[in-house]
Amino acid sequence: MVMEATKPASRILAMLELLQDRPGMSGPDLASALGVTTRTIRRYVATLQDMGIPVEPNAGRIGGYWLRPGYRMPPLMFSAEEAIGLALALLTTRVSNAHELPAPVASAIKKIVRSMPLELSQRVETIRDGFQMARNPWPETSSFPQPEVLAQLIQASLAHQRCWIRYGSWEGNQTSRDIDPYGVLFLDGRWYVHGWCHLRQDARTFRIDRVRRMDIMPQVFDPPPDIDIEDAVLRSIAMTRTGGEFELLIDAPLDRVRAYLPPPIAILEAVDEQRTRAYGTTDNPAWLASRIGGLPFDVTVVRLEALKTAMRTIGERMIAAASA
Repeated sequence: MVMEATKPASRILAMLELLQDRPGMSGPDLASALGVTTRTIRRYVATLQDMGIPVEPNAGRIGGYWLRPGYRMPPLMFSAEEAIGLALALLTTRVSNAHELPAPVASAIKKIVRSMPLELSQRVETIRDGFQMARNPWPETSSFPQPEVLAQLIQASLAHQRCWIRYGSWEGNQTSRDIDPYGVLFLDGRWYVHGWCHLRQDARTFRIDRVRRMDIMPQVFDPPPDIDIEDAVLRSIAMTRTGGEFELLIDAPLDRVRAYLPPPIAILEAVDEQRTRAYGTTDNPAWLASRIGGLPFDVTVVRLEALKTAMRTIGERMIAAASA
């Protein structure tokens, strides 16, 4: 297959990538991949050698070209398509057009753009100014953690190593604790780590943007077998809101209810083939009541008086609106 590189400089970079991925490619194979002649390949080799990049021919019947062992490529050698793709990925870390990029991301994208040829950097600037991001109705849900903390937590979860963290609560209090990080999840603009908290002696979910400091410790742990990190985080969020616990009995199968009350709004359990139990916590009974009111099923509020009151209020408004 011929690589999509139309300018000599792009083809030379493409050849360099081929030699990194497939050392020992012959001149004819390189020529076929790049859509040029073997004579042009020899000229590209000479150009790379003049640039100080040690491309060496391999003597023998078959021949081939290699990068000298131990040679490390300089950073930020992207094709045009790669550079634009990377810039777009970074730009989507914004919450909306009204928000700035997180500081580490803004710094990274400036460095990438500065390293590009003028024409390519102008294309990225045009893209940045030319596309819109829809307004996020919950902008507070997007929080960017410290990149080093995020990287270390992912590393520790993969290596099954215990961590010490200093964690800040939503109230502003800070606690120090040891955790065994089972896994890291990105959900609705936030990063979470779920694992065993040795301070509370229970499984807990932590927002990574609230981790102020951390260290990876030498102790190792065995994570629970077959743990589903996404399900664990969703259940944790559903049960840690501060306004009280609610419980509903819904006259519909679980699969149908899930389309209207997805996690982490509530935890759903099948009572039988035709009924579903939904439970969780809420710090906004009025909002939850509006979601329940939109269900096309019969619902019984088993628990939480504040939710019952909110539903009566909404019901009275709807009856009044229909009677006007």
